[in-house]
This record gives sequence, C-alpha cells and structure tokens, in this order.
Amino acid sequence: MGLPVFDKNMCAEDLDKMASNAMTASNFLKAISHEGRLMILCHLASGEKSVTELEELLSARQAAVSQQLSRLRLEGLVIPRRDGKTIYYRLADDRPKKIMEVVYELFCKAD
Repeated sequence: MGLPVFDKNMCAEDLDKMASNAMTASNFLKAISHEGRLMILCHLASGEKSVTELEELLSARQAAVSQQLSRLRLEGLVIPRRDGKTIYYRLADDRPKKIMEVVYELFCKAD
C-alpha cells in the first residue's frame, strides 16, 4: 500500500478530512515521542502488564511510570483495568503495536 497522491483539485471536504487526520496522527506521534512511553508500549505489545511489572521492567519509579501511562491513557493508546489494588494496562487497539513493529524494524533489529 502506497501513499495517496494529493493535488490542488481536491475538494474542500477531502482537505478537511485530511487536516483532521493530520491532527489525529500528530497527537498520536506526540504521545509516543518519549522514550519512556515507547518502552511502555514495547512491553505492552506482548500483553497486559501491571503498573508494578512495568516499574520493574523499566527500572523506573512508580511516579514516572504512572505519569507516562497517564499520557498514553489520555491519548487513548492504553486501557487500564483494576483488579483489587492492582492496576493493569493493555494496548487500546493495534495502532501502537503496528508502530512499535515499524520502530523495531527501523531502529532495533540487528542487521
């Protein structure tokens, strides 16, 4: 699948839709543009994790992990689930996982 071709003859409705999609994409990219959030998404790509598990995997303090999870939740990228006193997070949909696969392919995979 390639990128669409845009030209000056696009109708106003298509341009408005394009601008709306650009704003949505921009917000998504801003949300993942922090190394801590990227690492959280990497870990959640393999399945649901508790906040405590994420703290241990990231070697980070609870406050820092919670702050990053809050931003990801605000952008609709993760969904929390409470089980007693434990809060678990999972990816909200496939978008973050697809992006993480591309990031892995471009920056992490050994040649």
